[in-house]
Amino acid sequence: MAWHAAHGRPNPKVRTLTHLGVQVLNCVDVIRPDLGWLLKRRSAQFSTAMRAIRDPDGYARLDTLLAARPLAELTANACRYRITLLLAAKGGTIADITVGDCVQLQEVRGRGRTTGEDTLIYEVLREAGGLALDAPPTIRVFGRAAGQLTVEELIDRRGVQNREIRDLLIAYLRERQPALDYASLADAAYVLAGCFWCDLERHHPGIDSLRLPAEVAAAWKQRLQTTVKMVHDPQGNRRETAVPRSGYRGVLIKVRAFYLDLAAWAVEDPARWGRWVAPCPVRASDCDRSKARRQHKAAIDQRTRERLPILPALVSACEQHRLEAAERLAAARTVSHGELFTAGGQTLRRIVRPAEGGAKAWAADPKTGILRDLTREEDDAFWTWAIVEVLRHTGIRIEELLELSHHGIVQYRLPSTGELVPLLQITPSKTDAERLLLISPELADVLAAIVARVRGRDGTIALVASYDGLEKRWRPPLPLLFQHYLGNEHRPANRNLVTRLLTEAVDRLGATTSDAQPIDLTAHDFRRMFITDAILHGLPPHIAQMIVGHADLNTTMAYKAVYPTEAIGAHRAFLARRRSLRPSEEYRTPTESEWEEFLGHFQRRKLSVGTCGRPYGSACQHEHACIRCPMLRPEPGQRHRLVEIRDNLIDRIAEAEAQHWLGELDGLRVSVAAANEKLAQLDRTAHRGTVRHGMPNLYDPARGRRR
Repeated sequence: MAWHAAHGRPNPKVRTLTHLGVQVLNCVDVIRPDLGWLLKRRSAQFSTAMRAIRDPDGYARLDTLLAARPLAELTANACRYRITLLLAAKGGTIADITVGDCVQLQEVRGRGRTTGEDTLIYEVLREAGGLALDAPPTIRVFGRAAGQLTVEELIDRRGVQNREIRDLLIAYLRERQPALDYASLADAAYVLAGCFWCDLERHHPGIDSLRLPAEVAAAWKQRLQTTVKMVHDPQGNRRETAVPRSGYRGVLIKVRAFYLDLAAWAVEDPARWGRWVAPCPVRASDCDRSKARRQHKAAIDQRTRERLPILPALVSACEQHRLEAAERLAAARTVSHGELFTAGGQTLRRIVRPAEGGAKAWAADPKTGILRDLTREEDDAFWTWAIVEVLRHTGIRIEELLELSHHGIVQYRLPSTGELVPLLQITPSKTDAERLLLISPELADVLAAIVARVRGRDGTIALVASYDGLEKRWRPPLPLLFQHYLGNEHRPANRNLVTRLLTEAVDRLGATTSDAQPIDLTAHDFRRMFITDAILHGLPPHIAQMIVGHADLNTTMAYKAVYPTEAIGAHRAFLARRRSLRPSEEYRTPTESEWEEFLGHFQRRKLSVGTCGRPYGSACQHEHACIRCPMLRPEPGQRHRLVEIRDNLIDRIAEAEAQHWLGELDGLRVSVAAANEKLAQLDRTAHRGTVRHGMPNLYDPARGRRR
């Protein structure tokens, strides 16, 4: 260009022709420019030229995969262009792109930050079969969530200065590593290196022995009782303040275990551990947590008692919010840009953003002008409702909730009646023991709605890889139930999402404690409320222990927010009554007749308006007052019978008032209220509708074998 200008031969087409020539040389693989240089330039015809010259079949396969995803056209074009740049910089065809090429594109383009476009490119190339068979399920594996640290890295990140003490801590943790999971190992490294030794080095420079003087040990324990926390003052400024350390005695226990382990190991291997044996600075009395446990139990019981009464209101609010959000989204998609529409109790103005390609529905408040993503609001409202419903019906832990998959929905057919009993399989988590939960009709509706939502256009559920934040490991891809489409990819729900949605739900409810403080709600609060409510309604504690997956009955009783003496007394009375009714010689393998009698029990629970859900072998504790009984499961087809019973009760109340039969009024009014509650329960179930979610297909037609 400079030569042409110097010789008086300027040609405005020279730049365009030069660019086209460079592209042609690039497409035929004569030159390979640097990937960073290519990312700084843009050409509208580059992808078209690369398709025609280099790899027409690969681009056709790429178009098919992109068309199967709910992508905006701009997003699909951007994906094609990034893949074109990889071909330009690396050569070959789309099938020759490697995992390293995708990682390099991510690092050069986003400086190590994983974006939705990076994950989309990686997933599309992985589906196309171009990447290696052992390629990770997602490119996020190469991001910040890279995996577990070694013992050396766990210690060195705390900055231990004394090399001998550093080597001792590493050797100690390596000795204990086989018996610990990664979360416990990382916590032990934090306590011993961070809370213990590094604190001593900061306040006592040059310290090099585990034999601590009494005043040094006392000063360390005094400092350990508090920790520094960032808070906001009334003016909004951030400042540091000292707050009591919640895990104070837990740190002391780990330090004491460290000293005692060294002393015990020195007996077996004195050459290795003998020189480090020293008097333990932590006495046994320092680790007494009986008072702290009582205080914690009292605080947790009060927390549960404050949150259990608001649970029905929270459930109703979440369901109403979900319906209103879905109504607003459906109404917005039926109007054009700039039109006003009213739905879900709000009037909004439809806004069409061309950059979104129609993938999202936007609206603006006509009064304030604030833009609202109705698609995101509907998605959050649905998952808030799903999280609340699943947690309150099962009492599972948050990690168990996030690991629920379509494979966990199983069924059992009763041999006598042929009735299908749905079960929910809970994968091993904290106690490394799986369990099966009976799916109630209400929970079945929720699971069906979740399965229908996460299904793709082809009727399958996407396999997504989730990250275990405690163990720092990526789990294998599974058809997880709690997943949503975000940032051009299927992402699993995580703890932060669950916490945010629950917080927003409680904030919308506006509930407060007895001292007028806003109520906060966590996923574990539902577990405590589930156990408390179940035992209060007569479920034996040992059965509740099996349902929630506790290894010890005392743990289950600690979750129950009632008076402990009353609970223990009722449990012991139940055990005594059961032992008197079932002598020890009867604990044997049941006979065929006994097994048939057990199965027939479920047939004899059939009532005119539904089914009785009381446990097997138990008598009716409510004197057959079925309308009032919470164990009655009404059937939608028998709604007219409930209406007749309710109307008859109303007529009897009117007759009792006319005849002054005041002794019957209270009982009749309780029965009317119970009948109305059963009718409302049927209406809620009927409003949700029926969704057939099918069963998972374990046959992979592409590979011709079971997955």
